[in-house]
Amino acid sequence: MYGPGDVRVVDAPEPRIEQPTDAVLRTVVACVCGSDLHPYHSIEPSEAGRSMGHEMIGVVEEIGADVRTVTPGDVVIVPFVFSCGECEFCRAGLQTSCRFAGLSVPTGAGGAQAERRRAPFADGTLYRVDVAEDDERMPGLLTLSDVYGTGWHAAVTGGVAPGKDVVVIGDGAVGLLAVLSARQLGAERIILMGRHEARTDLGRRYGATDVVAARGEEGVAAVRELTGGFGAHVVIDAVGHLPAYEQALGAVRAGGTVTRVGVPQYADAPLQRVQFTGNVTVTGGVAPVRAYIDDLLPGVLDGTVDPGAVFDRELSLGEAADGYRLMDDRAALKVMLRP
Repeated sequence: MYGPGDVRVVDAPEPRIEQPTDAVLRTVVACVCGSDLHPYHSIEPSEAGRSMGHEMIGVVEEIGADVRTVTPGDVVIVPFVFSCGECEFCRAGLQTSCRFAGLSVPTGAGGAQAERRRAPFADGTLYRVDVAEDDERMPGLLTLSDVYGTGWHAAVTGGVAPGKDVVVIGDGAVGLLAVLSARQLGAERIILMGRHEARTDLGRRYGATDVVAARGEEGVAAVRELTGGFGAHVVIDAVGHLPAYEQALGAVRAGGTVTRVGVPQYADAPLQRVQFTGNVTVTGGVAPVRAYIDDLLPGVLDGTVDPGAVFDRELSLGEAADGYRLMDDRAALKVMLRP
């Protein structure tokens, strides 16, 4: 990505082993994420460009001398944050705060929207799955690299449980998979706030009991009417823009929880008196999806859940710019890319 709206497919140097803990991967599938649209709108133009993408399934082609958990030929899920697997944060299941990789340490790995990629900290990051490259479940497996784990993180940090009313703000892939996750965790009423019918229909399939198309004060009023005037126990902001967060604070009940998993596109956000006087918990954050794969993978493999249904378009890597445009125009929910 060279600037706002400027996505190009270019030749790049072949990745190679740089550290003994590295692996080199060949991409099986990758995709465009909703969070990729934020820089698509506002990235600072540059002549060098930024290698894009953070969701992929790959095949291990080469490993460094110290790699023990994967071997060439393995199919692997590649979580969107690299992690060492051994530091105190990784052991606690917070791989996004890994001391040696995580979100804060540049790895130079390059983006996932590429034919090949170097994977640092292969043992702590890559998750081997016993499937063929052409497995029909590949779309569902790809969601485990980010969006399904992020939706699950939203529901878990929000404390979703049987008997609780849940609101999900946003009908993108993360919001829809937050609906699925809330249903899996036992929520009985799940209100999806979105206005794109094809997406909200999928939300109903995933377990939404109600759909509210209105936004702002009108949307908050509709949620409160559906919840007996109290608001929801859990409100998930899967958007990341300030109006969605303010809407979440308006829709949550006293003693409830607002959980944010949409990447915030604002520097500061008010907590407001409603948070203080209502004893509202605000939580969420970047999902440590590596920690959730053990829990989520079985359902994908046995077909009891279908998170891969969020992919409604498939393009080649050479058509990546079209994928961004389709998602930005809301002509596609989520675009899968194949080499």
